[in-house]
Amino acid sequence: MRTLSNAVAQGKVHHANLFVGSRGTGKTSMAKILAACLNCAGTPETREAGQSGSGPTTTPCGRCESCVSIANATSMDVIEMDAASNNSVDDIRDLRERVAYAPVSGRHKVYILDEAHMLSPQAWNAFLKTLEEPPPHTIFVLATTEANKVLPTVVDRCHRFDFKRPTAEQVAGVVRRVAAAEGIEVGGEAVALIARHATGSFRDALGTLEQLVTYSGPSIALDDVLAVLGVADADLLFGALDAVAAGDARGALLAADRLNESGRDASQFLRDLEGHARDLLVVGTLGGEVPAELSVSPERDARLAEQAARVPRIAVVRLLDLLAAALEAIKAGADARTQLELALVKAASPDVDPSTRALLARVAQLESALAGGAPGPAPAGNGAPGRLAMQPSGAGEAGAADRAPAPSGAAPQPAAASDPPVASRAAAPDAGAPGPAAATTPTATAPTADTVRGLWPAVVDDVRGRSGLAAAALEHGRPVEVRGGEVVIAFVPEQEFFVSQVKTADCRELVAEALRTVTGAALYPAYELREREGGDAPAAPTEDEWIDRFKTAFDAEEISEESES
Repeated sequence: MRTLSNAVAQGKVHHANLFVGSRGTGKTSMAKILAACLNCAGTPETREAGQSGSGPTTTPCGRCESCVSIANATSMDVIEMDAASNNSVDDIRDLRERVAYAPVSGRHKVYILDEAHMLSPQAWNAFLKTLEEPPPHTIFVLATTEANKVLPTVVDRCHRFDFKRPTAEQVAGVVRRVAAAEGIEVGGEAVALIARHATGSFRDALGTLEQLVTYSGPSIALDDVLAVLGVADADLLFGALDAVAAGDARGALLAADRLNESGRDASQFLRDLEGHARDLLVVGTLGGEVPAELSVSPERDARLAEQAARVPRIAVVRLLDLLAAALEAIKAGADARTQLELALVKAASPDVDPSTRALLARVAQLESALAGGAPGPAPAGNGAPGRLAMQPSGAGEAGAADRAPAPSGAAPQPAAASDPPVASRAAAPDAGAPGPAAATTPTATAPTADTVRGLWPAVVDDVRGRSGLAAAALEHGRPVEVRGGEVVIAFVPEQEFFVSQVKTADCRELVAEALRTVTGAALYPAYELREREGGDAPAAPTEDEWIDRFKTAFDAEEISEESES
């Protein structure tokens, strides 16, 4: 706050100041300190000695009548208003009338308008002239967490000061200082946990400290902090991440069960797990270094660095995505424990996620192409949607070894005409082929119909993320063949309604993008009406059956045209 300090020292404090910052960063407290700096009368000793202390000053004494009344919120010259509850035009008119009065005992009247962004545009317009040309010795301080909601004409007339969110280390320093002043014994790990849980808010950290004193008395232990905040202990978090990294879905579920037995909130555990995964990502990216803002204790820091080196970052990123989706589902009303278990099982068992299976299939195709083998493996012949028979990463190299020349004295085995040896293709390039770099680049091969059928659930799932209606219609179709850059998606004749839903240009583009994302090939959908093979497939619902289903699902009643007339 160098600018503000210099303005006070030079007697050039602007009449309108905008304090911007996140909650708990000290905007209102700074406004009261500014008022004390402007109105400090100093002690008798400082006045007699002619020393600094009599305002305006950057070092208010804190003992004079003005400083004490401002600290106790009893000063007649410091008026604090909550714009959230005083945001009408009538409230602003009342404020304009009071502004006309001179200070009672101090040099300046300071108006602190908290949550200023809550004022309505009409109230701002009524206040604009007074804010621009206030009476002498009147200072306005507008505090807000959302400066973008303040009218630009108001921002232009203010000096803006941005309050940055403090680090966990800075918050911990304030907690330690207050605890020492109040005679509170609190350990280093407990202080670090309080500071991290405050997420950059001094007010939240001090409020938690006050609550802990009420809970446990003047001596605060780490277990007291865990109990009051409801956060999970380190062993539970490290155990859950270990289970996810090991692919142990059972262990992940047991971690959720231990959490439930401890009585802690599943939503809070999701947030704690998200924070722990984020710590692992940061430490892993920094090469095992634990930054100061993440440090809690030497033992925990060493354990965090060890786990970050052991758990792949791709698994951590995937877990973060799943936890974010779970938290969004909880906001929408989903059960917290179910979402926690679902996220842990998906993270520990990627094979249950269609989109992940699709990604693995594309990786297998790329590995096969890079190894010089055939295109990616076809799905398993059991016909189960999305169940892929993945080829091991070394399959391409093994196939190349099988085709290597035979040892001396053995009869060479001729290669199949449809599968020329890799060495021959590399040694005898085409006369008009490009340079060596281009010759070694594998050619992208269009997936087969079997591959697309295996990946079809992932395609539908990708479309569902952008259009639930289109995905619901696509679920009734089935890929039957791939021809000339198109995937033929067949519907039975009774499903012509669904074909009409997916034939639009926007839907075709969505499906094409999903096919490109999942299969890695530029494919476009083509739709046809075909009888289902075998003739034993259930017939699609008729129009009357659809109406009956709609009436049952929504408890609706059909109104005929005769009844309306």
